[in-house]
Amino acid sequence: MKLIKDFKDYELLDMANGLKLERWNNIYLVRPDPQIIWNKKTYPDLWSKIDAKYDRSNLGGGKWTIYNKNMKESWNVSYKDLTFNIKLMGFKHTGLFPEQSYNWDIIRDKIKRSGRQVKVLNLFAYTGGASIAALSENAIVTHVDSSRGMVDWAKENVISSKLENNEIHFIVDDVVKFVEREIRRGHKYDIIIMDPPSFGRGSNKEVWSLENDLYNLVNLCNELLSDEPLMFLINSYTTGLSMNVLKDVLKLTVNKKYPGVITSDEVGIPMTNSDLVLPCGIFARWESK
Repeated sequence: MKLIKDFKDYELLDMANGLKLERWNNIYLVRPDPQIIWNKKTYPDLWSKIDAKYDRSNLGGGKWTIYNKNMKESWNVSYKDLTFNIKLMGFKHTGLFPEQSYNWDIIRDKIKRSGRQVKVLNLFAYTGGASIAALSENAIVTHVDSSRGMVDWAKENVISSKLENNEIHFIVDDVVKFVEREIRRGHKYDIIIMDPPSFGRGSNKEVWSLENDLYNLVNLCNELLSDEPLMFLINSYTTGLSMNVLKDVLKLTVNKKYPGVITSDEVGIPMTNSDLVLPCGIFARWESK
């Protein structure tokens, strides 16, 4: 398992009863996580001071309870030289997945070592963590998501990271349709990143199912890779999906056309002052030799 480190503005402080206690800069949140199946708190005193908690409803969904009435609607957290806007969203989210900082470092290092101008395509790009990581290394980034709200949030993050003068193209579109158009246009990319949901809908209500559509999408993206591609990265939070399945998808598609090295693993967040680790999704990564 690959663990995050050096994220000074984020900490996982404790876990128990299906809940995690986190510090996001100076804001303390409690959020549910289904993998926390034990009921004993390691540091019970820490739970007395929280700013907000997300409570699930028995009828589905849930809501935030705010305990700190002076809490702002948005605040910043930084990872190294990158800065992101954090907000309390529906379904427990905050607009950032700290565990992805492991992948941000990999992306930045790959671009830096290439010694050339790199074009990056980020699909299902959400609020732009990976896009901003690539942009910080002067890559030309195309950021695609079907949600205009998420794309607008990514624009905010670019400004917060002081990268608004770098070249990034924001696209609100169905990912598959966008990729098909890019193929027809003859556009090419050196790095392709995707974080596909288990299920979703495109900007025009197109239905996406990871189980039915992932292989075909990766196969399509093969046609967008440049003559000397650097990386193809797939992230997933889909319950029950093995990292070996993602690895096999890359073997059957990208690696057949561009022989390279494929790595797959879990990512996790270590709990502060503890040997406990919270698993937070899987990835598979093809890289040029």
